[in-house]
Amino acid sequence: MITDNYSLITQMQKATIIYVLFLMSTFLIHGQEKEPFAITVHIYGMKADRGAVYVALYNSETSFLKNEFKGKIVKVYDKKAIAIFKNIEKGGYAISAFHDKNDNKKMDTNFIGIPKEPIGCSNNAIGFMGPPKYKKAKFTVSKNIIILVKVK
Repeated sequence: MITDNYSLITQMQKATIIYVLFLMSTFLIHGQEKEPFAITVHIYGMKADRGAVYVALYNSETSFLKNEFKGKIVKVYDKKAIAIFKNIEKGGYAISAFHDKNDNKKMDTNFIGIPKEPIGCSNNAIGFMGPPKYKKAKFTVSKNIIILVKVK
């Protein structure tokens, strides 16, 4: 009888250990898929150090140039600026930036909507008869990454 109880306890301990190991491996796999990364954006091409650079990160084609996923406003130093987006998950993203030269907190445009201030996108994507397309500006994040954006 004692041997039977001992055997039952041993089987329950083994089952518990296996269950705990299974749960731990599930959490580890899930945690690896959502590992946060950083996107460091180097913006260059500014003609002066005045004003600020508005940098927008997009995570879908439908929101591109409409509703940013994350945004930063950074100062210009030595005609360059750097924006860092942290805790970014794996996936496809695009960046747009504009240099607010006159520091009026908005992108100035002419009467038909063409920007009067320097603008740029990731992959140096440019548009033809309109803004650039998401597909041209898109890049993939699977590790920490540095993106160069030239504004003109």
